Amino acid sequence: MPKKILVIRFSSIGDIVLTTPVVRVLKAQLDDAEIHYCTKRQYGGILEANPYIDKIHFLEDKLDVLVNQLKAEQFDFVVDLHNNLRTRLIKSKLKKPSKAFPKLNWEKWLIVNFKINKMPNVHIVDRYMETVAPLDIKKDALGLDYFIPEKDEIEDDWLPEGFKRDFVAFAIGGQHGTKKLPLERMIELCDKINKPIVLLGGKEDIEQAEKVEQFFSREAESSDMTESLDNLGKKAVIYNACGKYNLNQSASIIRRASYVFSHDTGLMHIAAALKKNVFSIWGNTIPEFGMYPYETKFTILEKKGLNCRPCSKIGYDKCPKGHFKCMNEIIFDFWLP
Repeated sequence: MPKKILVIRFSSIGDIVLTTPVVRVLKAQLDDAEIHYCTKRQYGGILEANPYIDKIHFLEDKLDVLVNQLKAEQFDFVVDLHNNLRTRLIKSKLKKPSKAFPKLNWEKWLIVNFKINKMPNVHIVDRYMETVAPLDIKKDALGLDYFIPEKDEIEDDWLPEGFKRDFVAFAIGGQHGTKKLPLERMIELCDKINKPIVLLGGKEDIEQAEKVEQFFSREAESSDMTESLDNLGKKAVIYNACGKYNLNQSASIIRRASYVFSHDTGLMHIAAALKKNVFSIWGNTIPEFGMYPYETKFTILEKKGLNCRPCSKIGYDKCPKGHFKCMNEIIFDFWLP
């Protein structure tokens, strides 16, 4: 059996988190296995505290430099969980046994362009697991992993009063505009939630989060959005944490949260790894792509039955049709005890 295995996934946050069950079962089920992981440097923090990984290699400017580093390791087997041109080049130069996961590009193309669903009813994690079947590795039932370094664990005094216990985390970001609720719908959702809300996201989400926070902290007549939102209770208590914490610290906040609301984005998968109760919000993409929250309790919030959805397997800056019905017509039908 192979002793030294390379796992490759270059990006991005959610996709890397979704590979963690493969890493775990390789380490747990192979005797004395040494597990290496190759990714982009900006994603190293996701994996730095993972006890199942022995060494991380980084793709930087020159592919040849990385290939030479990997050749020196003399791997026995390569697990390709990205399956693109660069990973195929790497495998061709390493000349080692390997297995790549099925990307199902044809099936995705059919459902995006003709709304013909030939996608298997299989989570992407289970498709990842197909890559290690030749090693007689079996899937376990432990879900995703996310290990937070001790230095990034949130302390009580890092959060304002009222946000230390029984609060909701709302990850407002998304890689593309059509994966995110419009501002007024974010405000409607926050109004529906009957607990203090911590808004999570990166620096690019600060401005949007500030508008949500301001709506609930000022008089209704001073808001330029009240015509469509004038029936809201405006009682939500908001803490804008966007841009204030790094990814691992945001994960620590999620671990403290009672519930997590998230778009189809990396923090949704981190919440699943931390076994949170997730409310998963879907716009132009669909859960049928196989990337819904894995092995945790979750509720899907989406507008089904639109003949334009999905319009992309990834997303756009704005709705190609101009109406953005996939987000504007979601009904927020939930109740939190």
